[in-house]
Amino acid sequence: MASEPAPRPHIYIKPLSEQDFALWQPQWLGYLGFYQTEVPEATRLITWQRLLDHKEPMFGALAMVDGQAVGVVHWIFHRSCWTVEYSCYLQDLYVAPEQRGTGLGRQLIEHVYAQAKAAGSTRVHWLTRETNSTAMQLYDRIAQRAGFVQYRKQLD
Repeated sequence: MASEPAPRPHIYIKPLSEQDFALWQPQWLGYLGFYQTEVPEATRLITWQRLLDHKEPMFGALAMVDGQAVGVVHWIFHRSCWTVEYSCYLQDLYVAPEQRGTGLGRQLIEHVYAQAKAAGSTRVHWLTRETNSTAMQLYDRIAQRAGFVQYRKQLD
């Protein structure tokens, strides 16, 4: 006798709201852990406030599976000298390890694409570490590599 197929999980992308801090924070900390970095608690709290402030150009969303947060994405709208329209910087993207390979990363990126298009942006761009080869396999399918190398200097 054939077994019943497992029920499909309920998956959706949820814009951040004030009630979501307890859902957002573990995803954000997971992202920071993935990149083996930390930010001070004060910075984490200010980031949360900015993501909710309608006067800020920062936004975020959670990937939800059966009511549980399993991923997060943040994006920032900014001006550019190269276009009249705003550009959209996809700053942070994280999917919990047990959900990787399920398409959630792609869904989060496509959510940002839709938000950027609705806001009148003509471009979404992002960075990843050169060693993040698994994610780059996805990125190479849904975007184009720009061919630039990032440089930065911490100003103290």
